[in-house]
Amino acid sequence: MGGKKSWYIVDGYCPAPNPLESIKYMGHECIMILNTNEQEAHVRITIYFSDRDPVEGITLTVPPKRIMTINSSDKEVFGGVDVGLHVQYSLEIHSDKDVIVQYGRMDVQQPNLAYMALLGYGE
Repeated sequence: MGGKKSWYIVDGYCPAPNPLESIKYMGHECIMILNTNEQEAHVRITIYFSDRDPVEGITLTVPPKRIMTINSSDKEVFGGVDVGLHVQYSLEIHSDKDVIVQYGRMDVQQPNLAYMALLGYGE
């Protein structure tokens, strides 16, 4: 199976969901974890910030042969952590199984929305 056990997302940032009434799309960002294994993957996440101590020990389980999408503004899924809007952060993601991690962000803070997707650095 493909993937890695350790992943890093350096450019995390949650934009405002909808700052202009004329914009029809909802601003968001998400971390996608793909588990192609026959067994569930146990994942541990650390969030790093530029102005405060890291948040360590966020755990979640990705079912076998499934993708899990995590939005950092969803405190329930993101270990109870409120990252906040317009906050720069980075992630360290470790799994006991090889997984694939991708990050995506839709920024609607201006009329010409911007979407970016990137594969994390894996090792």
